[in-house]
Amino acid sequence: MTNYPPKQHQDDNHEHIIEVIKTYPLATLISVKNNLPLISHLPLIYSDGKLTGHLDKYNPQAELLKDDNDVTVIFSGPQCYISPSIYSTTQLPTWNYIVVHLKGKVKDIVDQEAIKQSMIDMTSFLEAPEHKYTLELDNPRMAQFISYVKGFEIDITHWEGKFKLSQDKKPKDIESARNELIRANQESIRLFLDTVF
Repeated sequence: MTNYPPKQHQDDNHEHIIEVIKTYPLATLISVKNNLPLISHLPLIYSDGKLTGHLDKYNPQAELLKDDNDVTVIFSGPQCYISPSIYSTTQLPTWNYIVVHLKGKVKDIVDQEAIKQSMIDMTSFLEAPEHKYTLELDNPRMAQFISYVKGFEIDITHWEGKFKLSQDKKPKDIESARNELIRANQESIRLFLDTVF
């Protein structure tokens, strides 16, 4: 029987996974209703084995974010095509990436003050390290906004890190693949933005 994905591409170190979540907090949140997936993209903040977030209460997925419902969460890190031309040895083309898959149980947050506090905490985290903006509890716009928001917490029950970074290659080629991941991501962002803006 074949092990898949290969062991060298799995990283179950929670510290590494948490670093991905904190660096790339925009999550893909997946729930299932009647065998159909409902998917939202929203930032989630990690603390003590839990993810906290909120979404528009009119989002169809909101009704599934109730106590003990199961969800899957995906966080995507950097990724890029790896050309054989960067290696010192003969290889085939591949794709390198960092992705985190989590599963968990939802806990409904119904207290409006707790939802407000989670929004304040999220803003503080996302504003770090400069903190040029601070969301205050008594912000009048938040008082209006809160009635349109559903707050929730996810207790993480399963952690899986997928770090495909050419780990099966020679050390020199691993380093080349790492450098290509950095270069390609910086270049692809610039080219994309030049195209759409």
